[in-house]
Amino acid sequence: MSILVLSVSHKTAPVDLLARATMDAATASRLAGGLTGGEHIDEAIVLSTCNRTEVYAHVSRFHHSLEDITGRVAEATGLAPATLQRHCSVFYDEAAVGHLFNVTSGLDSMVVGESQILGQVKDSLSRAQEAGTVGPQLNALFQHGLRVGKRIQSDTEVGRAGQSLMTAALDELYQQGIQLTGQRVVIVGAGSMAALSAHTLAGFGVDLTLVNRTYERAEQLARVVGGTALPMDRLDAALAGADILVTCTGARGTVVTAEQVRESALAAVIDLALPADVEVDAARYAPLITIGLLMERDTDHSTAAQLRDAQKLVADETRNFVAGRRASQVKPTVVALRTMAREVVDAEMARLAGLTPAMAESDRAEVAKTVHRIVEKLLHQPTVRVQEFARSEQEVDYAAALRDLFALDADRVREVLDPASGDPACHPASPQVSRAAQAVSRVPVAEVVE
Repeated sequence: MSILVLSVSHKTAPVDLLARATMDAATASRLAGGLTGGEHIDEAIVLSTCNRTEVYAHVSRFHHSLEDITGRVAEATGLAPATLQRHCSVFYDEAAVGHLFNVTSGLDSMVVGESQILGQVKDSLSRAQEAGTVGPQLNALFQHGLRVGKRIQSDTEVGRAGQSLMTAALDELYQQGIQLTGQRVVIVGAGSMAALSAHTLAGFGVDLTLVNRTYERAEQLARVVGGTALPMDRLDAALAGADILVTCTGARGTVVTAEQVRESALAAVIDLALPADVEVDAARYAPLITIGLLMERDTDHSTAAQLRDAQKLVADETRNFVAGRRASQVKPTVVALRTMAREVVDAEMARLAGLTPAMAESDRAEVAKTVHRIVEKLLHQPTVRVQEFARSEQEVDYAAALRDLFALDADRVREVLDPASGDPACHPASPQVSRAAQAVSRVPVAEVVE
């Protein structure tokens, strides 16, 4: 079993296609459920944000699983499979681990170092856990990825200097000579991006109004940031007295028309939604800052040295995780070997009991203890070393070598596996990783499937 990732992101797709690929939570959960119901995928997590839609899967067959994922994503998004293939990247095994760690660290974000992605990854994992589409393999991977992301944010300069998407948008305002202090700002939406925007703007001393279809959510956010909440049917009234509009809803259609922007005489509009909330013609009446515009700007303010520090940390964490995963694959074989050794000792002690019925029980117990100690000492160093060897990057199946050396049959090893335990070692990966699959770990899907 191996880890496979299919990714559509701001690095591979234009804004309009990325918007079509974006999924709400319900669609993402249905997609993950459909994937795990197939023959070759036993775990799946779908991560969908305004900048990326990605499927993480634990798979038994590379090409069959890739075809299944591609087809189901195309079906869920309405994109033609050929179009999707041209704008996807695929990551496999170690490259898949490294990709997730780069994502959680904000190093793969449109605005390098932004921290919002951590919450989005955590939410995608929680949804998969609730839906039952994640098991020990992806759970261990995502938990480790979240820890890596937190380390980047707390231990490196890129984490502290990294900007959120909202901060990048505010930079655009400053470049256009628009100041924030004292401005009246309307935020449409009450999700994670809206909350981030509200908290960011509150620090600039603006007058905030929160508008959302679900009034209770707007009211809750307004209480936290010290703003005013209004229901969506009061949007025109809110705009009438506003200077700046920020939109970040999950709506599929237009939320704010160009005519509304014209009538409101806004100083600026920031649209951070995918698909866009604001009609593109609104740019005729006010500066319109969109995700597409931000993608065209160089928003990376981190120095090369800061980036190198963060990238090295991610690379080290990737190697450590992959090494631990390789070592865990040997664990069931080691347990089976020790179990077999105990059974041999028990059988020999039973035979000895038949040959020496007059032996005192205390003497028999001492003999048993001594024999067990001898066996444990003989097995200790080989089993420790084989787990150490398994952590290396050599393409050797140490578990198979151990089975062959001690004549362990597959049934004995399978008896050790307990999928319900939640131990990553309970699902050993395929002994041989295809060199061809490794070679295509970072190429577009079209090149993989052809």
